Formats: sequence, C-alpha cells, structure tokens
Amino acid sequence: MLKNSIFILLFILAFLLPLIGQEESEIAPITYEKNHECLKCHGQKYFSYFNEYVGRDVKERMNPMYIMDSATFYMSNHRTFMCTDCHSYEYGTSFPHPNQLRFEPSFSCMDCHEGNDEYAEFQFEKINEEFLASVHSEKHSDEFTCWMCHNPHTYHITARTSENLLETIQYDNEICLSCHSDQSKMGLLSDRHIYDMLNQHEWLPNQKLHFNKVRCIECHARISDTLMVAHNIQPKEQAVKLCVECHSQNSILMASLFKHIKQETQEKQGFLNAAILSQGYVIGANRNTYLNIGSLVIFGLVILGIATHAILRYIYPKN
Repeated sequence: MLKNSIFILLFILAFLLPLIGQEESEIAPITYEKNHECLKCHGQKYFSYFNEYVGRDVKERMNPMYIMDSATFYMSNHRTFMCTDCHSYEYGTSFPHPNQLRFEPSFSCMDCHEGNDEYAEFQFEKINEEFLASVHSEKHSDEFTCWMCHNPHTYHITARTSENLLETIQYDNEICLSCHSDQSKMGLLSDRHIYDMLNQHEWLPNQKLHFNKVRCIECHARISDTLMVAHNIQPKEQAVKLCVECHSQNSILMASLFKHIKQETQEKQGFLNAAILSQGYVIGANRNTYLNIGSLVIFGLVILGIATHAILRYIYPKN
C-alpha cells in the first residue's frame, strides 16, 4: 500500500513539475541561443576577434557602457526579447560590427508600446503625454528619452509587483540619482555641475529618514489620478515643501506612494489611511477612528475631573 502511494505521488510530481515555473521559463531556447552570441562579448570585460589587417587574434577591453549583465537582463521586463528585436539585425550577421550601425536611430519605447492593446492597462499613451509635459522633456526635448530613466536592458516593474515598499522606494530613487548624482550621465544633457542632493534638501527635517521612506517623485511630480506612477516631473520651484501635504489625514502619499496597496479590508478596521500604516508610520497621516474618539473621551473626562475638583475645593475650602 505504501509503495503504491509513493508511486502515485511520484507520478503526480512528474506530471506537475513541467508546469511549475512555466511562467518563468517563458524565454524560448532560441532567444538564449541568439542572445548568447551577443552576450559572450557584451557580457564580458574583454572580447577577442581576428584582425585582418595584422593577421592575428586581438584581445581588447569592452567599453563599460556596452557591458550587459546577463543575469540582470533576464530578470528585466524585456527578458523574452532577442537583442536584434531592438538592435539592427546586421549586428548578428557581422563581427566586428560595421561602424555605420552605431549611427542608426534607436527605437523608442512608444514604437512598441503605443497603440498596443496587449499593454493597454499600463496606459503608455498617457505616460508619454505626462512625460512630454514634464520639465525633463521641456528642457531637453528629443535628447531626453524614456531610456534616460528606464534602461531597456535592466528595467523591471516594482511599484505594481513588489510587496516590499522599501524595495520600490530604493529602486525608483536610484533611477533619479543615476543622473542627479552622476556627472558623466548628467553631462549628456547639461554642462552644469550636479547639485549636492544633501545640501539641496537641507531644509528637510529628518532628511535621512525621508530619503529612505519616500520617493523623489512624491514631492517632485504632479500626481496623476489615473497612472500608478506619476511622470510629469515639475520644476524644482514647484516641489512640495509643506509638511502638511504628507503629514495629514488627506496625505498626498495615498495618491502616489501607497496607491498600489489594497485598503478595503484594513479600512474596515477603522484606519483612515490603513495603506500607510501597513508599511510604516507617518505622523499626522496614520489615524484610527476609534482611537480618535477614545482620546477625546479621555481628554473630556480629565477636564471634567479637574473642573469638579476645582468646584468642590471652592465649595468646601480647607480650614
């Protein structure tokens, strides 16, 4: 009987194992094979090729800007793509690559995502509309693209999928700081020297805590009612600087940072901003209806007790 049970269990496992992780194995073998031809050079610090002019193999350093970490790429949103889906097919047919390929225009995000029903829920058209109205686009025009913030080789969604809010905050803030704390990248768009972020935000109380607990866009982007993540970055003069904007019952964090957290079951317990309470504590924003009423009752009783005591002392003074 035991042997039969073990046999049945093994049979069930043999049937289910191919299905387990099927979503993660969505990358076709041909994709790995084709991409390997690119990553065997672009995934390494050095590459080799036969130099026809000198008649021998030559080993050279790979430009750090062109090194792609394969592990990071295969965790990104574009992990199912082949390199030649976005880069010229000629890259895969000739090596060393012809120099003229470097001058071919790159695809933009909207070339694939605009008008695509498969991605309608993400509202890429609305995102693009907000981006074009942002200070990034207005100041830099065509020089500033989606790729400046969302590296197509590494980008992956966190705001919609991560249960760890701190992970989302860190990931999103690193996107901003990849330019605003990196002179070499900032130099592609502007000749001015980068600002010291700590000095620029010296007015902010508990600065380190704010940097770790909220995203840059909470204060620097115009909140959207329809988009999960706001893309309309405002000029620094319009950044939020009033504490009450976040530290209040109607905290703007509910419409931005905590928008993706479900609130229904928690709010039934009496918390007005339950989504915030589930991930941290924001003074002025975390409130409980019952505790508010209870504190008022206790305060009233204390005042009543003091008043009663005063009246009795007045009526019956000590000798």
